[in-house]
Amino acid sequence: MGFWQLLVFINVIEFKSFSEAAKACGLAQPTVSSHIKQLESHLGCLLIDRIGKKAVPTKAGEILFGYAKRLIALQAKAEAAISDFLGEMKGSLDVGGSTIPGVYILPQLMADFRRDFPKVLFSLDIDSTNSIIRKLNEGQTEIGIVGSLSEQKSINQKKIISDEMMLIVPNNHRWSKRNQISFDSFKKEPFIKRENGSGTWNSFRRGLKNAGFDFDDVNVVSEIRDTNGVIAGIKGHLGVSVLSPLAVSNELKSKDLHALRITGVDLKRNFFLTWSSKRTLSPIADLFKSFIEKKFQSI
Repeated sequence: MGFWQLLVFINVIEFKSFSEAAKACGLAQPTVSSHIKQLESHLGCLLIDRIGKKAVPTKAGEILFGYAKRLIALQAKAEAAISDFLGEMKGSLDVGGSTIPGVYILPQLMADFRRDFPKVLFSLDIDSTNSIIRKLNEGQTEIGIVGSLSEQKSINQKKIISDEMMLIVPNNHRWSKRNQISFDSFKKEPFIKRENGSGTWNSFRRGLKNAGFDFDDVNVVSEIRDTNGVIAGIKGHLGVSVLSPLAVSNELKSKDLHALRITGVDLKRNFFLTWSSKRTLSPIADLFKSFIEKKFQSI
């Protein structure tokens, strides 16, 4: 029973699929099936049942899965300890970020980290907050930064950065000389919303609710998933929207766009370092987590 067979087994269980596990491991599907059969032959029991299109663990498979995860984690720690001893921490790390931290925060953190550990290879996945949290739970991503708190007990989060969203309008809009606008005026204006599940969307709705306003009163004319698409929509006079100033910093400096507040609505929010409590962080992920925490320890 080798570590590689255990790694293949773990991927089959986590992806609930032989074909997806094959892609993740860079193997042909028959090779994955062969590894599982060898494990079952060695242990003398079935480990995986096929139920419909899903691969699910048997009771014996559930027992092995727990031990396999610990063994693989221990192997990674051993390799990292040796690399660290030799002064050359190396390996790969899958990181996730919702739109604002994914575009404007994580790349710089990754660059700073690689100055100390140049042999670490990062893979950055930028998606909605809900999608990043799902991927953390599924093991597709090890650690991330997102723009809202999760209610899932399987998710650990730590506040690292504060932000305040603003109402963004074109530079020639009738509000472009103002610092704030009432909700009654705002709600009549054509509005571009982000998709459900985005941290920006969740924080905006929460801000309106806390202020006693109903989002259903807002004049939504479009839903755009991508922040750049929202910015283009604002510039094209499709509507106004609420965004982090970080996302439009260049446009604000060039005065192509203007930012103002909605009176009585608190749109301050936080970004959270996020990881799954169900999964043991790899040594590199643990080190990157500590690096981020130290970077923002005053917050």
